[in-house]
Amino acid sequence: MNGAESLVKTMLQNGVDTVFANPGTSEMHFVAALDSHPEMNCILCLFEGGTSGGADCYYRMKRDVAGTLLHLAPGFGNAYANLHNARKANSGIVNVVGDHATHHLAYESPLKGDIQGISQSVSHWTRSSLDAPSVASDGADAIRAARARNGQIATLVLPANTAWSPADGPAHAAPPPALHRPSPAEIEAAAQALTQPGAALLIGGDALFGNLRQIAGKIAAKTRARLMADTLIPRISKGAGEPVITQLPYPVPPKIETLATTTSITLVGTDRPVAFFAYPETPSLPEQPGTQITQLCRPEMDIAWTLSALADATGANKASVQTYTLDLPALPTGPVTLEKVGAALAHLLPENAIVCNEAVTSGFKVAPPLSTARPHDMLGGTGGAIGWSLPGAAGAAIACPDRKVVVLTGDGSAMYTSQSLWTMAREGLDVTVVVFANKGYQILRDELLNVGVQSYGQNAQAMFDVEKPALDWVALAKGHGVPGSRADDLESFVKALDEGLSTDGPSLIELVCP
Repeated sequence: MNGAESLVKTMLQNGVDTVFANPGTSEMHFVAALDSHPEMNCILCLFEGGTSGGADCYYRMKRDVAGTLLHLAPGFGNAYANLHNARKANSGIVNVVGDHATHHLAYESPLKGDIQGISQSVSHWTRSSLDAPSVASDGADAIRAARARNGQIATLVLPANTAWSPADGPAHAAPPPALHRPSPAEIEAAAQALTQPGAALLIGGDALFGNLRQIAGKIAAKTRARLMADTLIPRISKGAGEPVITQLPYPVPPKIETLATTTSITLVGTDRPVAFFAYPETPSLPEQPGTQITQLCRPEMDIAWTLSALADATGANKASVQTYTLDLPALPTGPVTLEKVGAALAHLLPENAIVCNEAVTSGFKVAPPLSTARPHDMLGGTGGAIGWSLPGAAGAAIACPDRKVVVLTGDGSAMYTSQSLWTMAREGLDVTVVVFANKGYQILRDELLNVGVQSYGQNAQAMFDVEKPALDWVALAKGHGVPGSRADDLESFVKALDEGLSTDGPSLIELVCP
């Protein structure tokens, strides 16, 4: 057994059975080890940002870690943006990064780079194996680190000679350390604060879906506090039966307005809200001056225990929760508007679907009708780096093969990781992609106005549009093995969406937007 084989066996023995891979020469012994273990689910991604985006959303849905296989420092660099998003999402990922053999590092070979340096800027845990016998225990430690604190980025650097040299058997990953909990005094103080006029309970992480969302709803109902969520969140349950929640909008003025009457904010599983960017003469913090901010439970703490203790302290366990009722809009017709697109999606979206929403500007108008659609999960951008939704949808579909996945993305965002369409086709993933073809980075046009630029000329316009030549998403989809269609009115969009949701496998709709 060599070091690479000991690592694969360690991963499988400890429940890590999925790897999103983009290997190179230094990882060939790891590839060979994967080949000898067909029980390991190996997903080839044609760009490293696909590996990290896939592993991120795999964790968001599976609630357990996957691996990535990356090639030296440049490969890790290509994965960086979606690792940044994964870190902001508190997703657990084990990165295995091949490196040159230790004796080869004495020379300035073309692919030599500072893997440790680039890794440590985004990973919570980084280690380079010193020899082959250490690889299995290092891998076990990486798995433990990735599962700690509700999910972390762990990176194991594997020099080529530690992969090919003889090693011992697999290692056992110890359970992660116990999560930190608030003190009884902090729970009691938060319970009292929530009963005061103008109080808000702002939740994140695991509190945004499943049973914990219901507990949070009961606490809000009992205390009469407003249940809220931040703008960019990893995962939230939506649709009929879910407790009513107010999600902070992206633009700063409406975000400030949403919190205008709030006198206290208790944070559970999330950090303090902040404006996405700084703008001239605009505050960074959206709440009113003097608002009491209580960080009861940070994202890396024990969210489930905190909500349970808070429910006990407020007497909320038997409270009646205000929930969304099923209210499907009629299928729209006529010219395309984003509001009508949202109505069509809400009408057709099947129960238990997963929606990956990276329609950065369009999504704000499309999403509202989904609150009263059939129950589903929505995944959102977390770190602000675009290009996560296509690989994220692949990861979510692999984590939950029995659920429909829908992607809402802009044409600019989708171009970052369009290679993920090929992965969807190769794996036969049940993903329906909707590309909002507004022929540009609309968010940048809006941001130029936000910083005070009221008009702009040809050079600025050229930075915002993706025309001349126009992108052909139907051709791009078919070139990656995914059936594609173009819709320029509501009738053709509804037909294409219904077909995509009614059949298995991937499909893409290019929706021509005004």
